[in-house]
Amino acid sequence: KDFCAKRNLPYPGFLYSDPSRKVAWGKYSVASSSYSPTSPKVSAAVAEATAPAMAATVVNFASKRATNTTESFVPEKNETYVPFGFFNDMKNIIKSKIFYPIYITGLSGNGKTFMIEQVCAALNRELIRVNITKRTDETDLIGSYELIDGNTVRREGPVITAMRRGAVLLLDECDLGTEDILCLQPILEGKPYFDKKTGEVVHPAAGFNVIATANTKGKGSDDGRFAGTNILNEAFLDRFAFTYEQDYADAKVEKKILKKIADGLGVDDDAFLDNLVTWGDIIRKSFKQQVVSEIITTRRLCMIVDNFSIFADRVKAVNAACARFSTSTKEAFINLYTKVDAEVSLTADPARAAALEAEAAAAAVASATRFDLK
Repeated sequence: KDFCAKRNLPYPGFLYSDPSRKVAWGKYSVASSSYSPTSPKVSAAVAEATAPAMAATVVNFASKRATNTTESFVPEKNETYVPFGFFNDMKNIIKSKIFYPIYITGLSGNGKTFMIEQVCAALNRELIRVNITKRTDETDLIGSYELIDGNTVRREGPVITAMRRGAVLLLDECDLGTEDILCLQPILEGKPYFDKKTGEVVHPAAGFNVIATANTKGKGSDDGRFAGTNILNEAFLDRFAFTYEQDYADAKVEKKILKKIADGLGVDDDAFLDNLVTWGDIIRKSFKQQVVSEIITTRRLCMIVDNFSIFADRVKAVNAACARFSTSTKEAFINLYTKVDAEVSLTADPARAAALEAEAAAAAVASATRFDLK
C-alpha cells in the first residue's frame, strides 16, 4: 500500500485477488516474476516504478565488514623491532584512546611507519594504513558508489572503517597528497562524518586516532630528494596536535637492530655489524654537512645484513645494497667501507681489488677530506 501510494499507483487489488498469492492473514507473496496484473496499465506503472527503486538500493558491504568481529587489523609483532625515539610517547598516546592527531616527519628509512605498527601490535590495537599518493582523493579515503547488478553498492573507504572500529588510521607518506585530502578536515577535528549521499552520520568510536608520516614537514622538498612531495595546506597541518621529528637511531640502538636481524638469519659476525654502523654513521654525518648527496638508511643497513646472509661476502653485500646509487657515489661508499673494515679481504677477487685500489689511489686525498677520515 505504501509503495503504491508514494508512486500514485492504483490500489494493489491484483495481489489479494489471486488466492495462490495468499500466505497468511493480510500477507501476500509477490515473489513470482512471471505474474503480471490483469491491467496492462498497472503492470507498466509497477515495472517503471520498481526499476529506479532497485537501482537506488544501497548495499554497504564495507559497513558489514567494519563490524565483523572475525576480522582484525591488529598488526603482527615483529621480534626484530627495537624501540627507540618517541616509541614510549606514541604508546602512551594510543593507549589513552584520546583523539590526538600526530604528524611524524623524518628522513626515509628511519622507522617511522614501523614504530606505529609495533606500538599498535604491543597494545593489541587495530591499525588501518593508507598510503597517500598525488592521486589519492575523497573516494579513496571516504568511499564511493558503484552500480553492480542494478544495485548502487557503497564501497566504504578506510577512513570511515577506522572511525567505526575505533582503529588508528595511519596516513603514510602524507606529504605526497594534494588538496583532495582536505576532505579529512572535519575528521582531523574529531568530529562525525556526514555522508551526503545516504544522510548517515558516522561517529568515531572510542580509540579512533589519525597519525600521518612524511619525509617533509609539508613544505615541499627543496633539494628534490623526495620528488612528488607537495606543500600541504596550512589549515590541514594545523589540525595535527603534535609534530614529531624522528631521526635515525643512535649507534648503540642501530647495532641492536642489526643484531636482531642477523640472529634471525643465522648470521654470526658482530665485527661486520659494528663496521656497518660506523660506516653508516660517517655517511650520515657527511650528508648533514652537505658533503655527500646520498645517505645510508637503517633500512638499507638491514638489507646489507640480508645480502650477507646470502653471499657471505662483506663487500659484495655492501655493493649490492649500494647499486641503486650513481656509479661515483657507489664506488665512494664501497671504498669508504673498505677503509672502515680492516678485515675485508680483496685477494679473493683480484679484479675488484684492482679496481678499488686504483680508485683509492686516484682519490685518496679527496676521500680523506670528503669523509673526514684520518
